[in-house]
Amino acid sequence: MSARITGSGLCVSAGGTALLRSVDVALHGGEVLGLIGANGAGKTTLLRALLRLVPLDAGAVRLNGRDITQAQPHAVARDVAYLPQDRAVFWPLRVDRLVALGRMPHGGRRWFVGGETPADRAAVERALARCDAAYLRHRAADTLSGGERARVLLARALAAETPALLADEPAAGLDPYHQLAVMAMFREAAADGTGVALVSHDLALAARFCDRVVLLHRGAVLADGPPAQVLTDANLARAYGIRVRRDADGTPVPFERVGAPA
Repeated sequence: MSARITGSGLCVSAGGTALLRSVDVALHGGEVLGLIGANGAGKTTLLRALLRLVPLDAGAVRLNGRDITQAQPHAVARDVAYLPQDRAVFWPLRVDRLVALGRMPHGGRRWFVGGETPADRAAVERALARCDAAYLRHRAADTLSGGERARVLLARALAAETPALLADEPAAGLDPYHQLAVMAMFREAAADGTGVALVSHDLALAARFCDRVVLLHRGAVLADGPPAQVLTDANLARAYGIRVRRDADGTPVPFERVGAPA
């Protein structure tokens, strides 16, 4: 099963400042979509807007062709998993119990009263393995390093086994090995039909692993398309105020500042 999420004419403001300006975006099953742009460009706001976690000034969000506001929250949670940017954990919950929270849309409360199903247990085990976190299962979540915690929280989102996954900077704080492993895992999920939308500040990872990227600039879409068409020198200079060098395969690597973003 796959899910399609579309946002049309999305406008969001806060304190009189426009955060999103008539943004159109779509996530299809079986693709990895990268949301990129400078700090404050609107990436996190866009993810949250797609889940109606922030109020819209204008526009509409549809999940599988239906206005998302007409769907019950638990039904949305069975179709879309969300990994927020905030990685804080304030309680000494055991890691496997924390990951099992991802099963709650499927009745996973049973996990805490000893009534978890074989499907719950299998989903938790799969998620821990995919995030290279199985060895952490008996650790208290508040004792983990930043990178370990990021992988465990990603495992919680994956445990829901939803047709769509929205992840805000999932590779942030990870060492290079686990950055590559997580991005490869997203590609595998897309190959199985999952639609993945992720926020990234790493242009090289976006260029290599994303099928499509949306470049946001001051709350609007500057470019949307395959990485090679979006990550041009002109677009990157305008959006980030940088000049890049390119690897042999054309992957952009930030090299120097050329001025403030236009």
